[in-house]
Amino acid sequence: MSTENLDRNTKFIVRHLKFGWWSLLVFLVLGIVLEGLHAFKVGAYLNSDVETRRLMWRLAHAHGTLVALVHLGFAATLKLLPTELPSMQKFASPLLMATTILLPGGFFLGGCWIYGGDPGHGIFLVPFGAGCFLIAVLLCGLGALKAGKSS
Repeated sequence: MSTENLDRNTKFIVRHLKFGWWSLLVFLVLGIVLEGLHAFKVGAYLNSDVETRRLMWRLAHAHGTLVALVHLGFAATLKLLPTELPSMQKFASPLLMATTILLPGGFFLGGCWIYGGDPGHGIFLVPFGAGCFLIAVLLCGLGALKAGKSS
């Protein structure tokens, strides 16, 4: 079945299923790489002067994994709700996509270049990613309430 024949709701479901599973794979691999750096006692990851890097990269892995799972939950929500919810599809969907890049990306980049005990400039992406996440979750909650009232 081609995507052209799928209805609008199904396209959003498929988009978030694909994005969620592939994101989960990326952040799973990041976690395995971090475990490898720890296992092989790589100084650029374990030395006390790069503790900030270790923290930032662990936060990138954790937040990326969380957001990937939220994509899967979002796809399930769209599948389970009885009606098409334009606000969730039109606004929450791209906000979740942005969150997946900005939130863990900001943590990761913040750990790539550290200044003393402070993360690098990439950390400034994190509040934007968190804001996107907050608004997307709010829209999904409101959409679920709206769907609950209409059924």
